Amino acid sequence: MQFKDYYATLGVPKTASQDDIRKAFRKLARQHHPDMAKEKDKKAAEAKFKEVNEANEVLGDPEKRKRYDELGADWDKVPQNRGGAGGGGGWENIFRRGGGGGGADFGEEEGGNDFFEMFFGRRNKKKRAQKGEDAEFEIAVSIQDALHGGKQAFSMERGGRSETVTVTIPKGVRSGQRIRLAGQGGAGTGGGAAGDLYLRVNIVGGDGYRVEGHDLIHTFTLAVTTAVLGGEAEVITPDGTVKLKVPAGTQPGQKFRLKGRGLPSGPETRGDFFAEAKVTLPTSLSEKERELWEELSDLQ
Repeated sequence: MQFKDYYATLGVPKTASQDDIRKAFRKLARQHHPDMAKEKDKKAAEAKFKEVNEANEVLGDPEKRKRYDELGADWDKVPQNRGGAGGGGGWENIFRRGGGGGGADFGEEEGGNDFFEMFFGRRNKKKRAQKGEDAEFEIAVSIQDALHGGKQAFSMERGGRSETVTVTIPKGVRSGQRIRLAGQGGAGTGGGAAGDLYLRVNIVGGDGYRVEGHDLIHTFTLAVTTAVLGGEAEVITPDGTVKLKVPAGTQPGQKFRLKGRGLPSGPETRGDFFAEAKVTLPTSLSEKERELWEELSDLQ
């Protein structure tokens, strides 16, 4: 089995803290999310996104990370040691009797029955049904899917095989919220039901939008004449184009707040949308324009 260096995949050292690993994963998830990639790059993005998710599944779990550091490529193949001198399951403890701690006398009926019951009698007993373990992953969700809902394919490793799970993103989902996929977790034992899979939502920016908590920030271009004299400007929001009234004397970087047009912040509420002005200056001037700028300069 080819060894996969999960630390290299996330771009972190082996001494990285769990917080560093979480930050690295979020950054790479945003960078390689298939929804953010161009059509011609989607296949490569999906493959990279799968690698990043796989690395986070292991390094993001302290117990799995410990086994990975100790066993390398065989971290999920070698069974965990549940015996040992202190665990009560080692061979030396099989031949012990409760209470006195001495060796069992298999000539006695009681001791012999205990021994053979342990090894043979239990074969005839039905294993107790036990539900499989729940699993949790972080999934990057686009702004449009968060606001309007949608479907997304999620790649994961299960039972040594790669699987693609399609998840429905509910309308109005929030960052940090978990989506439950019943029966998609670890397999049960003894006929028990499978565990559940929980997808923790992380809403990522894109299409010119930046995410800050429940707020969205979008930079729009503004002609210098409009910034100086005032007027109107069109701003694109996730809900459509909005005409914004620009006051005279607007400065570069000035923000205009559109209340309730950000990301979902509650079942019926949303954060705010901020339009940040980027004032554009002319790169070339006609003779007449130069004369006007020179006249303006003389007035200052």
